[in-house]
Parts: sequence; structure tokens; C-alpha cells
Amino acid sequence: MENQAVKSRFKRVCVFCGSSPGKKPSYQLAAIQLANELVGRNIDLVYGGGSIGLMGLVSQAVYEGGRHVLGVIPKTLMPREITGEGVGEVRAVCGMHQRKAEMARQADAFIALPGGYGTLEELLEAITWAQLGIHDKPVGLLNVDGYYNSLLTFIDQAVDEGFITPSARHIIVSSQTAHELMCKLEEYVPKHSGVASKLSWEMEQQLGYTTKSDIAR
Repeated sequence: MENQAVKSRFKRVCVFCGSSPGKKPSYQLAAIQLANELVGRNIDLVYGGGSIGLMGLVSQAVYEGGRHVLGVIPKTLMPREITGEGVGEVRAVCGMHQRKAEMARQADAFIALPGGYGTLEELLEAITWAQLGIHDKPVGLLNVDGYYNSLLTFIDQAVDEGFITPSARHIIVSSQTAHELMCKLEEYVPKHSGVASKLSWEMEQQLGYTTKSDIAR
């Protein structure tokens, strides 16, 4: 992969994904393919810190590819989501809100692989932060085997019903393959105008979600 490295606009990408491997081998394959895309573009990984499920697959593959891996995990989840020795740098935080703030602060873009409630919550918060103008970082959805088709249908319905603007719909970049998704994210240009463009990560502190040290660039 090193000889085929592609120059990227991103230094670090945050990947949201399940602590389960899922029932389809295609989910696990997609995690490894995404890891290979990151390695091939000399991109480091930021993720939820677990060593099991899709989290374990993507982190191990990126680490073995020679890139830096930063796992951010609440102390209370460490016994559940880390088995054996973790890979790369593991950063323990106090809770879920601080975890998301730190992952977002460290990353230049976000990608969601298949996952459950936690993955969906992290993805939607990253999208909401973009809509509010807290960041302009690309948000990608790796829609493996149509896993997120129903979510995208719901979002399109919300646009039709006037709850999401067409420009805010553009925030979500989706593709069924890791290579195509990375190409789209590299070319992403924001079209939305945040409803609170002066809003910043400091607002997270005022809401009690994070601490002074977690305020992003």
C-alpha cells in the first residue's frame, strides 16, 4: 500500500461502527476495505476504542498498515469493549459526551460503517453539528449492502416534509464501497449555511457535554 499512497486532504478520519461484527461477512470485509483505503491515503484513524466487532477489525487493519490509531473510550466501557491488548493509542475519558467531543476534535472527517444505536447516535450528532455550523467536516455513510437504505429513505422523506432543507441533506455523503466513498469525501464542498454559524465547540462545554480541554480547533 505504501507504494500506492494517494495524497489526501485528511490527516485523520473518525470511523463510527459497531462493537459487533454483524451477521454478514460483507460488513466485516467493508471494515477492512475502509481501513485499506485509509492506509493507502496515509490517513490515521480515530475511533471508539473497542477491540471487538467492526471496531476491532478496522483498527487492527489500520494499525497493521502502519498508520496511527487513536481509540477514545469511556472508562466504564473498557471492560466490555476491550478484550486483550488494544492497538495504538487508547485514550480513556469520563463519559460518552466527552468521547464524542474528543473524537470530533481529533478528526478531519467522519465515516459510519454499519452499527447499532451507538453508531447511529454518533453519526446523527456529527450531521447535526455540521448543520449548526459547529464544523464543516465531511460526513460519510458506508452503506454496505444497502444497510442504511431505510435511514436514507427516512431522511429524504424529512426533506420532502420540510423538516430538513435540501442543502442540509447534502451533508450526508453515502456510497456502497469504501473507495467511492473516500473519493466523494475528498471532493466534498459544504452547501448548507449553518443556522448558528458562530456556534462553536465551546457550546458543548456550556451544555455540560465536555471540558475545556476538549474544545476543538
